[in-house]
Amino acid sequence: MKEREVSTGSPLILGATVHKDGVNFAIYSHHAEAVALAIFAKAQDYEPRERYQLDPTLNRTGDVWHIFVHDLPLGAFYGYYIDGIHQPQLGHRFDSSLLLLDPYARAVTGSFEWDFFTKEKRPKSIVYEDTFDWQGDRPIHYPLQDSVIYEVHLKGLSHTAGKSYAGTYLGVIEMIPYFKELGITSVEFLPLMEFDDMEYAQNGSEEHPLRNYWGYSTMSFFAPKARYAVGSRDGDQVIEFKTMVRELHKAGIEVIMDVVYNHTHEGNEHGPVVSFKGIDNSVYYMLYEDKRYYWNYAGTGNTTHCYAQVMTNLIIDSLRYWVVEMHVDGFRFDLATILSRDSRGYILDNPPLLRSIMEDPVLQKVKMIAEPWDAGGGYQVGHFPGKNFAEWNDRYRDDVRRYWRNDYDMAAAFATRVAGSHDLYGASGKRPYLSINYVTAHDGFTLHDLVSYSHKYNYANGQNNTDGTDNNLSWNSGVEGESSDPNILKFRKQRMKNFLATLFLSQGTPMMLGGDEFGRTQYGNNNTYCQDNELSWFDWQLAKSEESDLMRFTKELIHFRRRHNVFGRKEFFKGYVPAGGTKPDIIWFGCDGHQYKWHKQDNALGVRYSGEREATGLSSESEDVMILFNPTHESKTFYFPLTSDKMRWKLKIDTGLPSPRDILPEGVYEELVDPYSYTLMPHSLAVLICFPQ
Repeated sequence: MKEREVSTGSPLILGATVHKDGVNFAIYSHHAEAVALAIFAKAQDYEPRERYQLDPTLNRTGDVWHIFVHDLPLGAFYGYYIDGIHQPQLGHRFDSSLLLLDPYARAVTGSFEWDFFTKEKRPKSIVYEDTFDWQGDRPIHYPLQDSVIYEVHLKGLSHTAGKSYAGTYLGVIEMIPYFKELGITSVEFLPLMEFDDMEYAQNGSEEHPLRNYWGYSTMSFFAPKARYAVGSRDGDQVIEFKTMVRELHKAGIEVIMDVVYNHTHEGNEHGPVVSFKGIDNSVYYMLYEDKRYYWNYAGTGNTTHCYAQVMTNLIIDSLRYWVVEMHVDGFRFDLATILSRDSRGYILDNPPLLRSIMEDPVLQKVKMIAEPWDAGGGYQVGHFPGKNFAEWNDRYRDDVRRYWRNDYDMAAAFATRVAGSHDLYGASGKRPYLSINYVTAHDGFTLHDLVSYSHKYNYANGQNNTDGTDNNLSWNSGVEGESSDPNILKFRKQRMKNFLATLFLSQGTPMMLGGDEFGRTQYGNNNTYCQDNELSWFDWQLAKSEESDLMRFTKELIHFRRRHNVFGRKEFFKGYVPAGGTKPDIIWFGCDGHQYKWHKQDNALGVRYSGEREATGLSSESEDVMILFNPTHESKTFYFPLTSDKMRWKLKIDTGLPSPRDILPEGVYEELVDPYSYTLMPHSLAVLICFPQ
């Protein structure tokens, strides 16, 4: 085909920018010696239909190569061939024979299986722009202290739900009634940026195929995952992603994306050349002094050079795009400590990338959640840079697990976590709601498995059970693995309720793992990153069978938290009577009703939250709430702490009681036999609400 008219183009906006008379292409490369833009007729074509060699004297401004192609239609497939020296020992891996993805591509061809180690089956970038009707959609901006986060894999959520669009963006829309009934405010999706789901295919077998299920191996930081779309046309993924967000917003549900900016799909020196390696390897990645090798702070082969200005710009541009164009409400940053590292790998107190995110006028009100550690030993829980960054609190997870396992002398640590982890966040000036509390997450045991397995069983992953953590802090409740013993099943369900109740009754922002509300199991596999099958997908038949018990308990629990002002505090407890108040904002006590003697009593523990406006900082009064915890193997009678006010306590929750008495519906309470004490069964938790006498 005859080539189109071209002109110099502009370096101002990277990527493919659509204009009324054509498309402007711009790409950064400092060390490239030659750049060619290739246009393809079809997604699977090997040879380009058009090829435009960029003249460095005309089509290069600084380190940005650019060209304007006239009359190029939307939906055109394109990529780059970039040439330069190929000297890996100097950090340069140019190969002009390989088609490269545009780092700023808005969509990537996903209609066939790629092969990055050949020249024939490589994905193409897509020239994309749409006129999507957002129907007036605006960001929701729930305060974190009012949020309930539900972490879930988009495909696994609805793949077996029997819905019309199961396992897709549109399939999520079909799950909205379920989300509303459950009571969550925000859905946190595992990675939705484009990745190669066949990445681990060579590690599996015909009987046990392995695929990249989780998606923590980003290929393109602007492109939504194509295979999660129903439509077969390249680019449909963008429209369907936006449709999903719009409909979730209509239902009052936020969208938080798990984003992976710390490494890419290209891996180490043995990995494929997909994009950054072939564009300017030594700029985009952190390399050893022998520049053939990559720093591996992510544990996956490479580490992006987030201290470099070009990478900082790309990440900021990507975040802005997802917020402005895709209406995403927040981000959870995978292995976020890497974003704090400088060019030599040292962790900085005030890294430029994180400072830029916090100061960016577009991003300031967006939820930012850090996984504040990395695979290189970096650990920043409690002091992750950026006062507005929330943090995954793994100390909460571990201490709560140890406490409910009744490990020795855990009451003090447990109480600290339940009260918002002041020891971690107080000194840095962060608020309690910036602690993202969780007991389970995608990485590790499900809640069912936490109470059913004392050891991991990851043999299906093909690594002889060596992958995944061994530090699960789990307890099988007396029998390892699946059981049909009704007593074991009852005990396990009671323990799951303890964990759920602790999570939603703690100060901080709760995040629950999707499926825990009905006891989803992975049969002891705590690392299902490569299991795109029934092991990872939601079993909705199980959910239906549990509807009257664990599901009901979780729904009532979430709604109970959202109705009561004593949870989700903006400030840490003081432990004394606030000005204008009549009682301490919090009281920790033992079974005798007196102040708890830390490190001198067993783990049985009680707490009373004051609902006075002086204590909560809110404009309206709320009921006092008392929570009793008993992780021990024997029943405990708690005597209530005496205060100057005359109050009558009524029972709301007791995980030791059978359903439906385990949690009573809104407005329903149970009178106590003894108004001054309550006996709690072993391994159980109770919540009491106060009423004036």
